[in-house]
Amino acid sequence: MATQSSILWPEHLLPGYTDNFVSNEVIAVNLTTQQIWELLADISRWNSYYKNCAQITEPDAGSYLKEGSVFKFSTFGFPPLTCTVMESVVPKQGTAGRLAWHSTTDDGLEVYHAWIVEELEKDRVRILTQEVQNGPVFKEWAREAPNKMLLGHQDWLDGLVQAARGQEVRRTNLESVNFPVRQLDSKKVE
Repeated sequence: MATQSSILWPEHLLPGYTDNFVSNEVIAVNLTTQQIWELLADISRWNSYYKNCAQITEPDAGSYLKEGSVFKFSTFGFPPLTCTVMESVVPKQGTAGRLAWHSTTDDGLEVYHAWIVEELEKDRVRILTQEVQNGPVFKEWAREAPNKMLLGHQDWLDGLVQAARGQEVRRTNLESVNFPVRQLDSKKVE
């Protein structure tokens, strides 16, 4: 078995040294890395398969997320976060796709969200997403059960796979625990 790729973390945001860390992964058969990448790297398509995002502002250069791009989106009930793409590598034969963005807020929250999309043997695609977070709300969320971030990111992965297969996105994990998706930024998450 080949070695699987891992996330490249900024030194000050290594998992284990942050207030919250979540990791979600799926391995899907009969899909290509390109099918997944086209949905993931094109921010204009997120709303079609990820119910926990809203108020998306595309980068000035267009909807594809490239290194250095700045975009905004609202998720988990937070006002739109301003995010800078730190890494964007299109997947190709023998090279994993990588996408990562970083965001800080005026009230001291910090988020680094990273993805890997890679081809595996026997017609499989691996999709890994991991996120580290710093800030008081994330310390609280790390102790809660169920973990909202873990559920929401699993919804993102499941939605990606369903959309790549041409399927409608089903009821999500967050919906099953009555977490309101696509919240307006006027609502505060507790």
